[in-house]
Amino acid sequence: MTGGGTAAAPAVGVRGAASAEDVVLEVGSVSKSFGALAALSGVSFSVRRGEVFSVIGPNGAGKSTLFNVISGLHVPTRGRVVFQGEDVTGLPPEVLNRRGLAKTFQITNIFPEISVFENVRVAAQSRAPVSGRLASLWRLPDVDRQVTDLLRAFGLDGRWDELAENLSHGEQRYLEICLALATEPALLLLDEPTAGMTPGETRDATALIRRLARERGLTLLLIEHDMSVVMGISDRIAVLHFGEKIAEGPPEAIRADPRVIDAYLGGADD
Repeated sequence: MTGGGTAAAPAVGVRGAASAEDVVLEVGSVSKSFGALAALSGVSFSVRRGEVFSVIGPNGAGKSTLFNVISGLHVPTRGRVVFQGEDVTGLPPEVLNRRGLAKTFQITNIFPEISVFENVRVAAQSRAPVSGRLASLWRLPDVDRQVTDLLRAFGLDGRWDELAENLSHGEQRYLEICLALATEPALLLLDEPTAGMTPGETRDATALIRRLARERGLTLLLIEHDMSVVMGISDRIAVLHFGEKIAEGPPEAIRADPRVIDAYLGGADD
């Protein structure tokens, strides 16, 4: 399998309609019910190549359910998910990952008992062509260079011999993003990437993610509760409330939208 690649590409702006080849992900009228509970109701949006697209909303708005539908953990009750022009609705996460969709988790998901370097190398090797010889799986110069570059980008190059469990919480969050990027995804889903970070770590993480998105031409879709992060990192934002999309647009429009203000300040926080 080949990953979607992270070769540099110009970021797509928010002006004008995106052409079909610019759209990496299309969520079409997706609904998801759990028994009598409608967690999502007809949610639609598209993510363009090279942009940072955020999904926000109060607790219980349906954000995690939406991410789980996109990443294959849930099958939607109605609607479809199209990834790189292909209908992938209901495909399992491991298949989607090999097609170029990577996801980080709200609860950090790393290999705690091996080194930082080996964590990232395991992920990178899953996408590396091998010669068929067992030895080639453990020492691939291109893979090692990729791992080194990622760790340097996230400021972890001085910690690569450390066991992952010995990293701080913020460093572990960075490491998980490194693991996801090592698979060379076409789309990276970030589930609350700054969860549990201090304010200083959050500011640093926001600046780093934004810079890497621009430098590497990454396409990012993220859930984030911290509005300062969302407003500082996003090209476009979709707002969910009680499972429905109530607004979509650039940060300045979302910040001024009365429906969004009401959902966060005047609505129920379920």
